[in-house]
Amino acid sequence: MYRKKNIAVFASGSGTNFMNIYNNAKYADVVLLISNNSKCGAIDFAIKNKIDFKIVNDSRFPKKIDQMYESFLKTYDIDLILLAGFMKKIPSNIIKLYKNKIMNIHPSLLPKYKGLNAIEQALESGDKTTGCTVHYVTEELDSGTIIDQSIVPICPNDTVETLTHRVQQAEHRLLPIVINNLEESYAIKY
Repeated sequence: MYRKKNIAVFASGSGTNFMNIYNNAKYADVVLLISNNSKCGAIDFAIKNKIDFKIVNDSRFPKKIDQMYESFLKTYDIDLILLAGFMKKIPSNIIKLYKNKIMNIHPSLLPKYKGLNAIEQALESGDKTTGCTVHYVTEELDSGTIIDQSIVPICPNDTVETLTHRVQQAEHRLLPIVINNLEESYAIKY
């Protein structure tokens, strides 16, 4: 019999991708939010929807972050980790333990514009398109195998704000599709 997979979402910001994942995952349950930012919007959403959350940062767990991630993920029997605006590097032990089970959504068409300020870089470069990429997380920043991408045109009058908004809309469409495709194939196989 098929068991829904348990998802942990790592988020640092407003939480729009976290909300989107929670509302649109068909074959998986979002059971845990991990954040490094006690004031992020994702925590407010977790509280309202009775989703367990953990705040893991240097001030709470000096020199023990790696162990805390691992402990929380094992406690909640996590099958898949989704990085949704998480602004910290994932420790090596977690990447090894969850190989090909950690996905990130990045606001560019990788391999272009890895790291921070990807939307600004796309605007400044004169590119005609940008977009977002869902990829597996490896130890090298934004370099894991690409799972899927969505293209967003860059309009002549775009600002960082207008383009960011459209890229986020593309992220909100793409991420649930990727998750549900992975989960559906798992449900059919087993």
